[in-house]
Amino acid sequence: MPIVGFRFTSLEGKRLEDTKTETQIKVNSTPRVTMLKEVDIPTFRDKALSLDFEFTTTYEPKLAEIKIKGNILYLSKDNESVLKSWKKDKKLPDEMNIEILNNLFRKCLVKISSIAEDLQLPPPLQMPRVRVKDDTEGKGTGYVG
Repeated sequence: MPIVGFRFTSLEGKRLEDTKTETQIKVNSTPRVTMLKEVDIPTFRDKALSLDFEFTTTYEPKLAEIKIKGNILYLSKDNESVLKSWKKDKKLPDEMNIEILNNLFRKCLVKISSIAEDLQLPPPLQMPRVRVKDDTEGKGTGYVG
């Protein structure tokens, strides 16, 4: 079923230490669902699942941390079984989990890229680079049959 609502509730970015430019920076992004509950949505005349999340990107060695908190509204065919599974072992059904995580990575990494730029940090994902084509590229590597 679909995600019908998404909002950020908290955005926090902070530099912890200045690191020399020679030091290799490791960037790690981790999404985490922190709470799940059932809520009424009058517009849909049905109940939905409300998921609170936390998305943290760290820059190592102890350079910076960017943390986003928010909420997702999700329509499920079987709220009861999802809630039961969550209460038992804090896990979501695979299909739902994949949809939630893909959405979190897509929306949060874009927002974190903007915050990282403001903090003069590298983006959390590799950006494409445009280069001048080298004239020697491809010479002598063609097939001769």
